[in-house]
Amino acid sequence: MKLTVAEIAEAVGSSQTFCPQPNVLPAANCLATGMTWDSREVKAGDLYVAFQGERVDGHDFAAAAVDAGAVAVLALHEVDVDAPVIIVDDTAQAVSDLAAFWRSRLKATVVGLTGSTGKTTTKGLVRDVLSAAGSVVATKANQNNELGVPATLLAADEDTDFVVVEMGMRGLGEIEALCRIAQPDWGLVTNAGESHIELLGSRENIARAKSELFAALPQGGIAFANEADDRVVDLCRFDELGGRIRYVFFEGGDAWPHTDDLGVFDHSDPNPFVYASGIVLDADGRPSFTMHATQFDALGKPEADGACECLLDLRGVHNVSNACSAAALGLAAGLTLQQCCAALAKSQPEKGRQRIIHTQAGVTVVDDAYNANPDSMRASLATFAALSVEGRHIAVLGDMGELGAFAQECHERVGAMAAAANLDYLLCVGELSEHIALAATDAGMPYAAVRHTSTVDAALIELKSLVKPGDAVLVKASHFMEFDRIVEGLVS
Repeated sequence: MKLTVAEIAEAVGSSQTFCPQPNVLPAANCLATGMTWDSREVKAGDLYVAFQGERVDGHDFAAAAVDAGAVAVLALHEVDVDAPVIIVDDTAQAVSDLAAFWRSRLKATVVGLTGSTGKTTTKGLVRDVLSAAGSVVATKANQNNELGVPATLLAADEDTDFVVVEMGMRGLGEIEALCRIAQPDWGLVTNAGESHIELLGSRENIARAKSELFAALPQGGIAFANEADDRVVDLCRFDELGGRIRYVFFEGGDAWPHTDDLGVFDHSDPNPFVYASGIVLDADGRPSFTMHATQFDALGKPEADGACECLLDLRGVHNVSNACSAAALGLAAGLTLQQCCAALAKSQPEKGRQRIIHTQAGVTVVDDAYNANPDSMRASLATFAALSVEGRHIAVLGDMGELGAFAQECHERVGAMAAAANLDYLLCVGELSEHIALAATDAGMPYAAVRHTSTVDAALIELKSLVKPGDAVLVKASHFMEFDRIVEGLVS
C-alpha cells in the first residue's frame, strides 16, 4: 500500500488525527507504505495498528513501533509517540475498511481461495504459477482470517498483477464477509470436506459456506471448481454461477469422474477444464503425471497446448488436484500449459506440510504437523504408505480439533485408515487420539504395534527408544497439539 495519513484517516472514517509532538511532520504529508500490528516486525514506513487484547494491549508498544520506523499509529485512544495518531472506535474494523479502500485502487486480478483441505498448499502452487505471468502478492503462511485477508491486500502495490487471498472460515457468512473486503475477480474452492463440521453440522452446510466465494464473484468472473469433489454439485447449486465462467479441474484418469446425469458438468460443457492422467509416485511419494487442458478457447484465449508432462516436488496424489487447479489459473492468466508445469515443478512444500527431513541419525521425518482434519489425515496416511524406506513406517498421530459431536467418529475413522496403511507402528497422542488407537486395533492392527500417550513430552520419550536408522516417521495433528515439538525432537 502507499497512502498518506490523511487518506488513511478518510478510509477508516476517523475525524481524530493528531500529532502529539510538535516536531512531527503534518499528518497529511506522512506516507505509509505498509501495515503491521506486531511492533517486533515493523519496517520503515509502516502504519502500526494497536489492538487491545485480553492479555496484551498494543497501545503499550506504539512508541517502540515508531522508534522502529512506523510513520503513523492507528489506535483506540491517544498515545504519546513522535508520529501522527489516527483514532478510531474499532481498530479491527478500521483495518478492514482500509483494505477495502486500497482494494479499489488495485489493478490486480484478485484470486479468492478456500477449501476444507489443501488451502495453504494450493495457495503456494497458485502463487508460484502466477509468478510466471506477472507480479504476485499472496497470503503469508495461513493468515486467512479477518485480519490476514486485509493484510494481504495491503501488502500489494497499485501495479501488482495478482493478489492471491487465502480465506478460512468456521461458519456461514464468514467467507462472504471476507469477500466484501477482497472483492475477488476469480474464486477457487479446493474441496468441501469435514473441517469445521463442529459448527456447521454437515458437509452440505460446509459446501454452502464455501459457495459464498463463488457467489461473490462479479459478472464475468471465473469460478474454479473441483469436479472430483463429491460436493461440487452443492457448490454450484447454491451459487448457480450465473454470469461466471466455470473452470473445472480434477485429478486422475482420462474420463470425467462424475456421471453426466449429475447435471453439473459433462463432455459437451463449453467451459475449459484441466485434468491429470498417468499418475505415478516415486520412492519419496512425489507424483509425476500428464496434465491435460481442453476447450481453453472458451475464455477467449488461444487454445491450450493439450498435454504436458509434470513432476511435483510435493508429496501425495492429492497434490495432483491442487496442481491442476493452479494450472487452471495459470492458463486463465495467459500462460501456456508448459509454462504452468515448469512453475509447478519448482514449487516447494511449506514447513509443516508434508515436508521431508532426512536427519543425521538416518531417520526420514515427514513433517505434516501444521494442521489436521479427517480428509488431510487420509491423504497424509496414503502418501506415507507409498514412501519407500529401508526401515519401518511409524506414524505419530494426534488430536483433530473443531469436530464437536463428530469427534469420536472422525478419530475412529482415522484409526481404521491407519490400520489399512500397513504401518509398522502407530503412536497416538492426546485425549481424542485414544479413539484412533482403539479403532486401529479393532481394524486388525496388532496391539503391540499401537501405543497411546497423553502428552507430547511422553511421545518424545517413547520415540527416542523406538525410532532407529532407516525408519520413516509421519508426524501429524491439529495445530493446537504443538506437534512441531515432536518434529524438532526427532531432527535435533
